[in-house]
Amino acid sequence: MKRAVRSLPEIGSNPGGLPVYFLTGDKYLYQTFFCMTSAVKYHPDIFRFILVDDGTFNKDIISLINKQVKNIEIVDALQIKKNLNLVLPEKEFPALHHKRLIYPHIKKLTDIHSIQDGNDWKLVMDSDMLFWQSANDITNWLKSPQSPVYMQDCEQSYGYTTTIMEKLSGSKIQPLINVGVIGLKSSAISWRTLENWITGLEEAENTSYFLEQALTAMIIGETKSVRLNKDKYIVNPTPDQVTQKEGILHHYVDLSKIAYFAKAWKTS
Repeated sequence: MKRAVRSLPEIGSNPGGLPVYFLTGDKYLYQTFFCMTSAVKYHPDIFRFILVDDGTFNKDIISLINKQVKNIEIVDALQIKKNLNLVLPEKEFPALHHKRLIYPHIKKLTDIHSIQDGNDWKLVMDSDMLFWQSANDITNWLKSPQSPVYMQDCEQSYGYTTTIMEKLSGSKIQPLINVGVIGLKSSAISWRTLENWITGLEEAENTSYFLEQALTAMIIGETKSVRLNKDKYIVNPTPDQVTQKEGILHHYVDLSKIAYFAKAWKTS
């Protein structure tokens, strides 16, 4: 799959298109390329892609990105540092900065939603996904975002009990939120609140790989949201669903990664 990146057609990013953000880097860039390629296959000249450095970008990676994607926008480590110093100074938010060092997933919140680029609503996508049809639900949301949007998980994966999540957030927690596709309003995120939530969650129930997903569910709370149809936007597709290219978008988590690496990308 990594070698096949060289054979991919140039990916078009429309500077005036609908903005989509990826947190990516050395380990995941090839997956990002395949995800973007599958997206533009069904939506040519629609998306404006913004790639956010996960901390591993270097001259070779940036050169590869610019070669592979026309009009790509890159938010590099230097710009991220400037954004964080402005929005999330380390002295005021030590927990968030500590998590950035040991838990890269948190950067989907901190590093992307601290970007000051005029897009208050930001749609963030994971790289380990492929489009199989036109995703009009996503493009329609991007044209006029009014409330959060997310995928529906195949099973609840917050890493924390809803009891502690609801106690800390003071809100009911919606079930089965998956952040493979997640759209949030940056200005609605209270960083001070997130700082406190991280401390509260980990003091009560220790650390979790799913912390970022839990925090996202707490940010959304009871807010009326757009939940993408689970039968069209499929998290952890079965081997048959992969073979039949069922639905609109697949998010390859857990055991579905086997079919993703062995089969899916070859026919996307």
